[in-house]
Amino acid sequence: MKIVHVTSELFPYIKTGGLADAVAALGAALADKGHEVAVFLPGYRAVREHPDAVKAERRHELRVELGEEFLSGEVRCFSPRQGLTVYLVCRDEFFDRRFPYGTADRGDYEDNAQRFIFFAKAVVETLRLEAGEGASGCRADVVHAHDWQAALVPLLLRVAERRHGQRLAERTVFTIHNIAFQGIAPASRFALTNLPAELRGIEGLEYHGQISTIKAGILFSDTVTTVSPRYAREIQTPEFGCGLDGVVRTRASVLRGLLNGIDPAVWNPATDPLLPAQYSADGLAGKAKCRAALLAAHGLAPAEDGVPVYGMVCRLTEQKGVELLLANAEFFLREDCRLVILGTGARHFEEAVAALAARAPTKIAVSLKLDEAASHLIEAGADFFLMPSLFEPCGLNQMYSQAYGTVPIVSEVGGLADTVADADRDGEHGTGLTHSPTAAAMADALHRSLALFADKSRYAAVQQHGMRRDFSWAQAASAYEALYNGI
Repeated sequence: MKIVHVTSELFPYIKTGGLADAVAALGAALADKGHEVAVFLPGYRAVREHPDAVKAERRHELRVELGEEFLSGEVRCFSPRQGLTVYLVCRDEFFDRRFPYGTADRGDYEDNAQRFIFFAKAVVETLRLEAGEGASGCRADVVHAHDWQAALVPLLLRVAERRHGQRLAERTVFTIHNIAFQGIAPASRFALTNLPAELRGIEGLEYHGQISTIKAGILFSDTVTTVSPRYAREIQTPEFGCGLDGVVRTRASVLRGLLNGIDPAVWNPATDPLLPAQYSADGLAGKAKCRAALLAAHGLAPAEDGVPVYGMVCRLTEQKGVELLLANAEFFLREDCRLVILGTGARHFEEAVAALAARAPTKIAVSLKLDEAASHLIEAGADFFLMPSLFEPCGLNQMYSQAYGTVPIVSEVGGLADTVADADRDGEHGTGLTHSPTAAAMADALHRSLALFADKSRYAAVQQHGMRRDFSWAQAASAYEALYNGI
């Protein structure tokens, strides 16, 4: 099967969150199953500087219609592994930037609508060019678009088929990784799509006087997926649908919730090259070394065996429950524990967590950056991992944590509820601690974590339950493979 993924992020080339990990691992797993996989990605500066991409070959020169003008671009490609080809859509004006979507100081780039409309159109134009040449590299059985940045692709493929009488993909799939990010743009940007006028209205891209690209993905793909069964149910409700619950309900018959997985080639404590020591469920000595290294790396006081270390790696945003963490600041200041936070995000949250660390510099450390190696060390060195998300489509860190023997403390939402069993409610199979997404419930879970950590045999059993679960993409990819075959 020939499968084309369209995404705005792809590990290890560009990453701001779980999207990059999920698409990379899914593509690799499908390639390992013998499928021919292509991934389209914007040619960001960081991507083009990666050693894999430096020798990328120029594949096509492009002229992309964007409103009343044609813009030039090019497509480069390289193959990082057998069965997988990465296509870079390049236009320096749009993608030769340090950050993919914007900056923490200034927010999203003002031209994001133009950038990603161009990207989606360039993908479809490349598919058309290759099919016209008789090339087989990109002709697809399935085109699978991810999130708002790629959400126009299924609709543009339909329009291209109507205009050119040429079918470029047998079926399309659109995955909602986070419905809170909707590709909202002024209504005037609709002209840049060059779509038929009837798609300007409520049955098309119109959304409260603006346009939404994610709405196009939901309405015009053959199948819609999201990244956990519970989230598929949640986004059909006003509480979690972010204003699009009605649109999602119109596609309920083709909506599937498929859990992401994790890539054991990247996230495996027994082989992880980013750790100072490796370990496994059968031998945890290396985890103690990682714990000591984590504290030392952040200038924190050593912690004896009875002193729990908490870790948190996330975007510092409202969604991730940073307010719940801050509401429980006194717990971390009062109790004999350590806390390490890694991430960037909203300035007021960055300032708030930095101020918290300043109040107890030997107990609490904050690193305001994106750092892959540091995130691995936190997963390995912490005793508990915090994910107090207000909503979480799937989440990957709770899976990483269980694989690394770090007990997750998570909100009972989305994929977190699907993948973490509360150890106090299910002593035989529990892998973490869960709580409703409120400050009081998180406080209760934190106090329960102290009791769990003090009971070494019970804590060790919870560790083992988590470390022996199979979250690999081999299992997750099989679900997608079945989906593709089914459509």
